[in-house]
Amino acid sequence: MTSVPPAEPGSGRIGFVLKGYPRLSETFIAQEILALEQRGLDILIVSLRQPTDRTVHPVHDLIRAERLYLPEYLYREPLRLWRGWRRARRCPGYRAARHAFIADLRRDRTPNRIRRFGQALVLAAELPADIVHLHAHFLHTPASVARYAAMILRLRWTVSAHAKDIWTIPEWEKREKLATADWAVSCTAAGHRHLAELSPDPERVGLCYHGVDFTRFPSSTRRLSDNDGTDPARSVIVLSVGRAVVKKGYDDLLMALARLPEGLAWRFVHVGGGPLLDDLRRQSAGLGLSARIEWRGPLAQPAVLAAYREADLFVLAAKVASDGDRDGLPNVLVEAQSQRVACIATAISGIPELIEPGVTGLLVAPGDVAGLSRAIEAAIRDPERRAGLAAAGETRVRRDFDMRHGVVLLGRRFGLRGPASPACAVRAPDAGGGEESPGFDRGQSDTRVAGGLIRAE
Repeated sequence: MTSVPPAEPGSGRIGFVLKGYPRLSETFIAQEILALEQRGLDILIVSLRQPTDRTVHPVHDLIRAERLYLPEYLYREPLRLWRGWRRARRCPGYRAARHAFIADLRRDRTPNRIRRFGQALVLAAELPADIVHLHAHFLHTPASVARYAAMILRLRWTVSAHAKDIWTIPEWEKREKLATADWAVSCTAAGHRHLAELSPDPERVGLCYHGVDFTRFPSSTRRLSDNDGTDPARSVIVLSVGRAVVKKGYDDLLMALARLPEGLAWRFVHVGGGPLLDDLRRQSAGLGLSARIEWRGPLAQPAVLAAYREADLFVLAAKVASDGDRDGLPNVLVEAQSQRVACIATAISGIPELIEPGVTGLLVAPGDVAGLSRAIEAAIRDPERRAGLAAAGETRVRRDFDMRHGVVLLGRRFGLRGPASPACAVRAPDAGGGEESPGFDRGQSDTRVAGGLIRAE
């Protein structure tokens, strides 16, 4: 696809293609959309699925963008699909899009591939005339729909790649999407390096951390707890926030908690939904942990914030699933650190870009249940060390992971004008002392991740 210059602000809207909207688990996308709207970007939200969460975050209520929901299952809306095909086949890029789809289908003979082309036909037919650019969040299915529709209509298209979408689709698909997208961004240095290696033009692949909207996560004024796990009446609260899916490693975390000494006073709180919740409850019962665990389910952002402020320790035991799925840089770690909560996590994907071992948190190897248990026990028993890690973590994220930094850089790519503050460079852990890395703005990154794991003795 020929690269098209960015549209001038006010000349048209940008369609954001999302897998589902709104979603409690994708606050980072919602906060980005709102911030870009506030900077003057006119957005249409295109969702491949209907919403399924029973509640929404306050940020969703502030977003003004109109929504277009595509047929989630083609067989349920055959007339809409037929009308979409009738209109799309008259578009100038239809033959090229059909050729690309057939080539993809030969390598991926799945119903999902057919569904994405069908959704693209409907999108091309129903897209308002003032849409000048399509931007997909996630490199897998949303990018497929955006790519086919952009080819049909001869629009420019771009993509934000995150985690699962990077690591679970085949290399040929990543190469072809990166070749036709005007530009792409990843939210981790690990993802950025991988995609830059696959792109025909590495300069078109940028690094842009999500960060956190600190107006919604102001500094906490609470006093840090001096609990050391010796008083049964004052349990140390261990928190984790995340969907109950394999890559979050909650099975490993439960086994690590089960290894803690019998007399240690702690309580575990989990916030989040997910398909494995019932399995985890059964596992916790089998391990004799049920009385120590509170499963709160999915919560809106104000309740999540309250949970951070109750916690003494935050733990995320992320790992690589059998299909290659893995986390990127989980925003929940940034949120927890913003509330001065000490964090323990696994050294996987982009997490070491956030947590400097022994300085801003503790890292263990993914799948190392014994090491994770030792780290948790040591943090519970040493409130002074928890306080030091928590303070250093908060300082780091408030300096380097403010959402506004990335929004300024994204705004430039979308054609928004305005000066970029020098603070819009993002810092990453660096063996030489934290060198600034403008990364996304130049389409590349000199980020170097500090190595080494911290193991509690």
